[in-house]
Amino acid sequence: MLKPSPDRTPADRLTEAARFHDYRYASNPIADGTLGAIPGARFAAELHEQGITRTVPLDNSSSLGCPGPATSPGLCANFIHICSGDAIITDANATSQLFFVMRGSGTTQLEGNAAALTDGTEIVWQAGDLFTLPAGSRAMHVACDDAAVYWVHDAPLLAYLGVEATRRQFSPTLYKRESIHEALETVIRDPASAHANRLSVLLGNRLFPQTMTITHIIWAMFGRLPVGAVQAPHRHQSVAVDLVVDAKPGCYTMVGKSLGADGRIKDGERFDWQPHAVFVTPPGLWHSHHNESGFPAHVLPIQDAGLHTYLRTLDIRFARVTAAGGSEVVENAG
Repeated sequence: MLKPSPDRTPADRLTEAARFHDYRYASNPIADGTLGAIPGARFAAELHEQGITRTVPLDNSSSLGCPGPATSPGLCANFIHICSGDAIITDANATSQLFFVMRGSGTTQLEGNAAALTDGTEIVWQAGDLFTLPAGSRAMHVACDDAAVYWVHDAPLLAYLGVEATRRQFSPTLYKRESIHEALETVIRDPASAHANRLSVLLGNRLFPQTMTITHIIWAMFGRLPVGAVQAPHRHQSVAVDLVVDAKPGCYTMVGKSLGADGRIKDGERFDWQPHAVFVTPPGLWHSHHNESGFPAHVLPIQDAGLHTYLRTLDIRFARVTAAGGSEVVENAG
């Protein structure tokens, strides 16, 4: 914060922070490096597979030039490791919190005023379950056996806005593993899915019928990468913080700025999938998913796409190969 000069009058101080920038050079601070690009970072599963009970933020804040911890400008992803019989508290200044259980089982109890949101009922969870908590949700998580939880929230967005999350936009919501997989199987069995760009189910909440997202800020997609699949490139303006739920060696994502004449990513970077590891897909870059492992795989991308959808800025585009052997870009996955 700027400190006013003691020899300045109150009127002078009103104009002290004012600056004027030439539009030609200031309109795109990303292009000239003034505003750093979002890195395609990777975070290994080893971060939560051993050690004491703790929370491990997946922190990119030094690259982003923002207060940390932050994985993207708007989201902070974390690994939570809870040893058997241990408890850990999570508390974030966030409008939306998402928890996905990677392994183990346990319970979550809201504390303080937030406890009224569930009438004192514990959230009982096991591997593959996912649940969301609204603003003001300080929670205690207790592990029945060694557990690892993926925790994503939007505290970095609120830190940038300089606000406190006080209004709860939804109630705690649990998505059981069986229900998630049943919904995905319904999508896969649909004959129209045979030519779909992705085989995935978006997790939603009845309170957000416009954005059809899991919270008003966060988007969560549970997707399958079938054996031998090459899911054609697509891109969007939200940042994706992708958790690999399960995969064998030979599954990977290609990420790049442009497409070749054949519709494939040109000069891309390869992100190999590792179970319960995370990689970040930057906004605006093309990315395609490939499965050469001989086994199906699953991925859980978490994005700030609820906010982007509401602002009408998501701009999701899909590439597909035409009958003539070239490629085209379309606005939907059908």
